[in-house]
Amino acid sequence: MPCSSLCHGSGVCLLSGLEEKVALVQWTESVGLTLVGRDQSSMQLRTPGDQILNFTILQIFPFTYESKRMGIIVRDESTGEITFYMKGADVVMAGIVQYNDWLEEECGNMAREGLRVLVVAKKSLAEEQYQDFEARYVQAKLSVHDRSLKVATVIESLEMEMELLCLTGVEDQLQADVRPTLETLRNAGIKVWMLTGDKLETATCTAKNAHLVTRNQDIHIFRLVTNRGEAHLELNAFRRKHDCALVISGDSLEVGAGAPPAGPPGARAPSCFVGEATWAHPAPLPAPQVCLKYYEYEFMELACQCPAVVCCRCAPTQKAQIVRLLQERTGKLTCAVGDGGNDVSMIQESDCGVGVEGKEGKQASLAADFSITQFKHLGRLLMVHGRNSYKRSAALSQFVIHRSLCISTMQAVFSSVFYFASVPLYQGFLIIGYSTIYTMFPVFSLVLDKDVKSEVAMLYPELYKDLLKGRPLSYKTFLIWVLISIYQGSTIMYGALLLFESEFVHIVAISFTSLILTELLMVALTIQTWHWLMTVAQLLSLACYIASLVFLHEFIDVYFIATLSFLWKVSVITLVSCLPLYVLKYLRRRFSPPSYSKLTCDVTRLCFSGALTLNKQEEAPKRCPRRPVGTPGDSCWSDCDYVEMTGFREMYSSWYRFGAKDSDVVKSYPNKSLDLETLNILSQMALLIEAALASRDCSKQMRGGGERGP
Repeated sequence: MPCSSLCHGSGVCLLSGLEEKVALVQWTESVGLTLVGRDQSSMQLRTPGDQILNFTILQIFPFTYESKRMGIIVRDESTGEITFYMKGADVVMAGIVQYNDWLEEECGNMAREGLRVLVVAKKSLAEEQYQDFEARYVQAKLSVHDRSLKVATVIESLEMEMELLCLTGVEDQLQADVRPTLETLRNAGIKVWMLTGDKLETATCTAKNAHLVTRNQDIHIFRLVTNRGEAHLELNAFRRKHDCALVISGDSLEVGAGAPPAGPPGARAPSCFVGEATWAHPAPLPAPQVCLKYYEYEFMELACQCPAVVCCRCAPTQKAQIVRLLQERTGKLTCAVGDGGNDVSMIQESDCGVGVEGKEGKQASLAADFSITQFKHLGRLLMVHGRNSYKRSAALSQFVIHRSLCISTMQAVFSSVFYFASVPLYQGFLIIGYSTIYTMFPVFSLVLDKDVKSEVAMLYPELYKDLLKGRPLSYKTFLIWVLISIYQGSTIMYGALLLFESEFVHIVAISFTSLILTELLMVALTIQTWHWLMTVAQLLSLACYIASLVFLHEFIDVYFIATLSFLWKVSVITLVSCLPLYVLKYLRRRFSPPSYSKLTCDVTRLCFSGALTLNKQEEAPKRCPRRPVGTPGDSCWSDCDYVEMTGFREMYSSWYRFGAKDSDVVKSYPNKSLDLETLNILSQMALLIEAALASRDCSKQMRGGGERGP
């Protein structure tokens, strides 16, 4: 207990960002040993008998992700005893503590329960021994060359034959709604890999609790391989398994073909793994992975086909290496989500980094592209905001291209008609106004457009999966918009040239007005869901153009635009340029509708009327006595034909036509909400009624053919 209260980093422990520190100090307080005070040089503990124990802090060796341990040297002021306390991961502490026969077994038992295991040890130091250590430690810290290596070597001189005190297991509870969020991501076609620094058993238990790996799903643990033959056998064994999750250790990611041989039993392992780095010998640079060295394509193909991949015992640098590996080998976009300082390198390496603000601080959120407060917000960030941003950016970029290419086509047609004379079609404020106040607001109002509601996007993550096909923004859509721009620009210009009478300014007035109206109509035809700001943008742009005509008498004949001739010419040209596109769009939606068009109705509240209406009476129906089996005649449903179930059948068929699940959609009677239990009963009723209707139809057919009913 004193070690749990004493061995922690600088600062007040209850304000620490590490949950393990807070949990250990709170546990010691619950059993009577309370941490009273703490500063840079001392700390005080209160025993159950209200006795104050004062300790002087002599040295602190902070925790690092490479060493996976921390230590502290304190002096008891009442006795003068100097003690070196240390806690760390079991894989590291196993080579530091004295020999025992229960450490590995108990660590495995705790890890299988999903606990984060820490091994606690101590070592008593004599005064002369500590003075000698302090002198060497200070000298190492003053070194100019290889300072960190010399300091680590001095610290390691104390890490020998330490007394094993205890094991601590801290439960790392999942945040709220982690399971449905992961299910949403999988349904959206997103592969989920879990990268953690926990040991294999803890990582596997966490993956099962989060439903990343199902309870009955096979798990293939990728063992250590050191040569090509072992890698070949391991890949063959992995290939024979279907629909299994892959669990691979960070040690397996680092072991190379030239790994040094193991030492004699009981000897301290050399620091060839990141997970087993020592103070004196930090982890080496990553060695070539055996499977990636000889079977790169096969290994990555099999790993990417797994429904879930868990990488345990990963150092921060290894997490970043895995992200970089996926980017290089698969060419896919990666999104890294983390909540601690050990996730910063992974977040910065990924294409999109998401930081979760948690108890471990804001390092991850500050280093990320997006910051969320809880993991469950990741689903809405991707399914709603991510999807809308992608579709809006695609529409906006293509409209900007269309706007510029359309006026360029008009200039090209105009120059070709007049023998390629270097005469601009529009001059001065017309060009500036076209790019700004006349068309800017409607085009940029597309960022408010959305094809489905946020609730529907969350309910059907398969809509996000459609984005993987790249339909909103691709070479095909770019070519289509180029053809549309050429068609509309040519139509407007040739129409103005054919319909003008004698004045050149009439060409400018007709073509420019038609161009502005065409752009506004194209934006209106593209919008899926109208927002009041979109309407304001349309009306504001049109009002700005009409108001500016008074000041554009230098370019446009103001008296001509007030005539009926101008109005019908502009109307005809605008209609010819937009109507065919509207017809094609209607036909496409009619015969080849997009996936989201099937969900434009409010599927979150399916209402049905007349689901169970009585036939020719309003009172509750009376159940008829069921005939014995084998009795001639129709079934009970045909004899007691008092229920009209057409409405219920329509509700049931529309319900499952949308592909909704019982637990996903909240359905309701008119003005009555149904809870989940009632919803399950309704689903069972629907199945029974459908079976009864089918049985009644079958019995009628059999009776009509001269056969007896059931």
